Amino acid sequence: MRILRPFLQKGAHMLQCFCGERSKPTTITAEPQLKGIVTRLFSQQGFYLQMQPDGSIDGSKDENSDYTLFNLIPVGLRVVAIQGVKAGLYIGMNGEGFLYSSEMFTPECKFKESVFENYYVIYSSTVYRQQESGRAWFLGLTKEGQVMKGNRVKKTKPSAHFVPRPIEVCMYREPSLHEIEEKQRSRKNSGTPTMNGGKAVNQNS
Repeated sequence: MRILRPFLQKGAHMLQCFCGERSKPTTITAEPQLKGIVTRLFSQQGFYLQMQPDGSIDGSKDENSDYTLFNLIPVGLRVVAIQGVKAGLYIGMNGEGFLYSSEMFTPECKFKESVFENYYVIYSSTVYRQQESGRAWFLGLTKEGQVMKGNRVKKTKPSAHFVPRPIEVCMYREPSLHEIEEKQRSRKNSGTPTMNGGKAVNQNS
């Protein structure tokens, strides 16, 4: 009986813990949803991908521009959302292959991130691809620094090749509907468009 007593006491203590008699109150803190990477995407064409405050997307030679900063946010296995840091908008690709900027994160804002044979990174739509061949649609820039239609970008060409240049790792929190509405009001008051709603943004056709 003496041998069993320590085990019985330990079991009673564990039961008390499970029942909450001796458990201490725990405080639950709000956790950011995702960990994103602030980075610049340098194209093999010699431009940095950039998003202007109005949501327009193109390339820039200015490596120090704040408009070339993007949050790469993991939203799946090797799948990321690309969000302009300054504009706070997501890059999306619609069913015609056009890039656009969106305040809301949707399936069209998901891009598969893959490493090509030459160690450049390519970004393809997770939603759309060529129906007959199954070829993916890619994010790409022309030699003039203009964004291309995804269905005209080939993964073997420099237009699709990017080098991510991370700046920092940050914690990302999905904005509330209230914050989005406040942002829309401020942009309307300043005369700046709130989003491009799936329409082409400086596309090269």
